[in-house]
Amino acid sequence: MTIRVLLADDHEFFRSGFRSALETQDDLECVADVGDGQAAVAEIERLRPDVAVLDVRMPRLDGLTAAEAVLSRGGSTRVVLLTTYDDDSYVYRGLRAGVSGFCLKSMPTEELLGAIRIAARGDALIDPSVTRRLVGTFTAGMAPAPRPSAPDGLDKLTAREREILLELARGLSNAEIAARLYVGEQTVKTHVSHLLTKLGLRDRVQAVIYAYENSLLE
Repeated sequence: MTIRVLLADDHEFFRSGFRSALETQDDLECVADVGDGQAAVAEIERLRPDVAVLDVRMPRLDGLTAAEAVLSRGGSTRVVLLTTYDDDSYVYRGLRAGVSGFCLKSMPTEELLGAIRIAARGDALIDPSVTRRLVGTFTAGMAPAPRPSAPDGLDKLTAREREILLELARGLSNAEIAARLYVGEQTVKTHVSHLLTKLGLRDRVQAVIYAYENSLLE
């Protein structure tokens, strides 16, 4: 199945080059490319692409604000953010909004294309250990923010799902959780899917944020 991609970046040279790279891939199709955040939001609403690749710094509306606008509407479009800055605060804000990837523009083209595929699968690009570092750093030093689900959402989880949520918050991958709990990796994936649904979360990254914001793990 072809993954429909929208690209938004105010640097025409980068946008043109990356669109050319997309067009060489049999499983990727660039349905539009735009140069500012307002145009990105409008075109995402019109075209409903599978993945939107947004530069963080754009005129009229920055990529983070555009991502928040798109994701708050609850559509199916996944968002991958691009930046030239390796800044944790950008990553944290993007993850809170529900983005599915955060990439430096200096990454090899193949890795950027891979990020699109990861997002289209419904997965988050950020490595679990990186997620733990980011969430641990910022939830420790930031004022409480609106939680990604109701405070009593934890009551919906089974004992096993709650256990797996804690392991996610410790930065473990599905394979590592399976080894620790002596179950199959597919079983872990099933439990993760169920707990995300019950808590109203988009992906495992938001599950980690949920665990920290609700003080489930010191």
